[in-house]
Order: sequence, then structure tokens, then C-alpha cells
Amino acid sequence: MKKILEKSEVLLIIWCIIAAFGTYFCMYAFRKPFTTGLYENYQLWGLGYKSILIIAQVFGYMLSKIIGIKIIAELKSKSRIGLIIGLITFAELALLAFGFVPYPYNFIFLFMNGLPLGMVWGVIFSYLEGRKMTEFLALGLSLNLVMTSGVLKTIYLYLQETFHFQEFHLPFIIGLIFLPFFLFFVWMLAQIPPPNAEDLKLRNKRVAMTADDKNKIVREFGIGLFCFVGMYLLMATMRDFRDNFAVEIWREIEPGFSKVIFSEIESTIGLVVVSLIALIAFIRNNFYSYLTFTLMMLLAVMACGGSTWAFQQQLISAKLWMLSLGIGLFLPYLLIQTVVFERLIALFKAKGNVGFLVYICDAIGYLGSVCLLLYREFFLRQISFVNVLITFSYIISVVSFVLLIIQLIYFTNKHLNGRVWWKLSPESEMV
Repeated sequence: MKKILEKSEVLLIIWCIIAAFGTYFCMYAFRKPFTTGLYENYQLWGLGYKSILIIAQVFGYMLSKIIGIKIIAELKSKSRIGLIIGLITFAELALLAFGFVPYPYNFIFLFMNGLPLGMVWGVIFSYLEGRKMTEFLALGLSLNLVMTSGVLKTIYLYLQETFHFQEFHLPFIIGLIFLPFFLFFVWMLAQIPPPNAEDLKLRNKRVAMTADDKNKIVREFGIGLFCFVGMYLLMATMRDFRDNFAVEIWREIEPGFSKVIFSEIESTIGLVVVSLIALIAFIRNNFYSYLTFTLMMLLAVMACGGSTWAFQQQLISAKLWMLSLGIGLFLPYLLIQTVVFERLIALFKAKGNVGFLVYICDAIGYLGSVCLLLYREFFLRQISFVNVLITFSYIISVVSFVLLIIQLIYFTNKHLNGRVWWKLSPESEMV
């Protein structure tokens, strides 16, 4: 199969998209379904038990990202398959314990569930990065990050209403259903050949990093990286809040909402976002690509604030607001995960891999998620979920816009070093 894929670029693209999409979709089946449960009759330490469960899993997921800064950055190709299967197996066993250990002691197993899952993305993306069509190949990953949670919420509600599973057991059952599919998609990943000579020329060779490699990248690109990390912190925090409490948000906005609203909105967001990201794959010039995704992110963060204001003024419907806000949040979030560092490594010929930089962002991003959850539970319990979403939408819009302008000036000056870029041709040294 590897030989066939090496000979057919079209088949390789299709294969990579399906393998990445399928593997990451299945990972979400082990991580997200429990958030659809309400756990209304349970409390612990004066807090709603659902908040305890989400905080426990997100904290484990955050630690997974911190561990991943080292594990994923130093991961060698021969170890990838064993690692990803071990991560998912551990997560499913934790869900089994979550279902059978009695309340209120079972929340610890959602921490255990999150602990391995944060590294799955890095293993999958290691098969895709450093190729001339990486942005296109990563469509499967991007689509998952946007729409899969909504689809799984719909599946959860269907299984609950049809078979009346208890909400503590249902996460394990959904994981068990998806386990055979996960193993099949992992087999597909294993067949993907390494980047070819043209890939290496356009995107730079990706290597397992040493401690010196990591320190050098941080020293050399610190200010620009700080801007993207800060922006990712805001995006990841709000994305997680919006996703974890989607049911509660819709109950406040529109009581009696349709159960398919999650799939409809998240699928639409996914199609719009991944289509925009896919376009960047066709820009061969790495600097022009950088300018393009920066412009996309500027427009997206303006849409966050603009759509929120329009919703408050009753100029747009709740559905259109959630759709616009979702696009405004997910487009920059996914660009940072799949495009920004991919192109910056290629542009500056840096020695390293995308996983290291993304996992720095993720570790800090999920720390923000934990802090927001704790802050709301202890200080904002009387404020509605919708008001929290509105407030942080404005914060994200303003702060992210400033950070984007700073990094634009920083990286442009660093790359051009005094050259006037608009007088250079596309065939110049910038590639």
C-alpha cells in the first residue's frame, strides 16, 4: 500500500484526509460524549457535578499537553503506532471505571481519561506535516475539531433516548462502539509514506527535536510565538467553554431547541473553516501564505465581536450568532494548529516540528480552560452561560486583534530584513 501511495499523489491526499479524519473522530468518541449529560441531581463541594467532571478531564488533558511538549517533539516514527493505540486503550479503561465506580469518587477517572488523549493529535499530525499539501492533508483534523463534538452530542442523545443508558455508563459504551473503527484508521495512518524530495524542498525536513533545538526556536522567534500563544489561549478557552456547555447555552437562548442543532451548526462551521484553510495549501510561496492566514485571522476575530454586538441588538438570530461566533473562533484556532507553525518553520528553515510549538499553545490554552471553569464556578455562578460567552467574545476580539498586528510587524521585519516585499516577484528568494 505504501508503494501505491507513493506513486499516486491524488490517492495519497485522499488517503491522508480519511485516515486523519477517522482517527481523530474516534478519539473524540472517547473524550467528548460525557459533556452531553446534565448530571443535574449531583453535586460535590458545593459545585455542580458536571463542572467537576469537566474540570477533572480538562485538567488531565492539559497535563497531557504539557507532557506532549516533550513526548511529541521527540517522537520517532517507529514509536507512533504503539503510542497512539496505548493512549486510546488507557482512555477507554478510564471510562469503564468512570461508569462503575460510584459517585462521587468516579470523577477522578475522567482526569485519567483526559491524561492520555491530549497527545493523540500530535501523533496524527506527525504523519501529515512537512509536505507541500500539508494544509490540505490536515482537512480531516480540522473538520474534526469543529464538527465532531456536535455529531457525537446528537449520537449521545439518540442512544440515551432509545436505549435509556445511564449517563455514567454511556461514555464507555460510545467509546466501545468506536474502538474497531479507531483501529482501522490507525492502520491507514501506518501506511502513509514519508515526505518526498519535493516536500522537503518546499517545507523543510521535520525532525525529532533535542533540548537545544527547542531552546533555539523559542529564543529566535519568542515575541511572535508569544503573540500566537496568547491568542490561542483565548481561542482555546472560549472554544472549550462553548463546546462543554453547548446544551446549557442553547437552553438559555432557545428553550425547546432541536437536538440536531449541534450537528447543523458545527457541520456548517466545519465546511466553511476547512474550505478557507484548504485554499492556503495552494499558495506555494510561504511568505504570501503567512500574509494570507494573518488576514483571515484578523477578519475572524472582528467577526467574533461584530456578530456578538449584532445579536445583542437583535439584528441577527441566535442561530446565526452561534454560527458566526463559531467561525470567528475556530478559524484562527485551526490556523494556528495546522498552518501557522507549518509555514513559519518552512519560511525560516527552522530545525524542528509543528508538534512542539502547537503543544506549547495547547498546554497554555487548556490551562486557560481550567481557570475559566473554576472562575465561573466560584465567582460567576449567578451569571448565565450566555453572558459569559458574550463577555469573552468581546475580550477575544480586541486582544487578538492587537496580538495579530504585533506578530505581523515582528515576523515581517524578521523575514524581510529591510527588503521591500511588495516589489519582489513570487519567484524571488522568499520561497
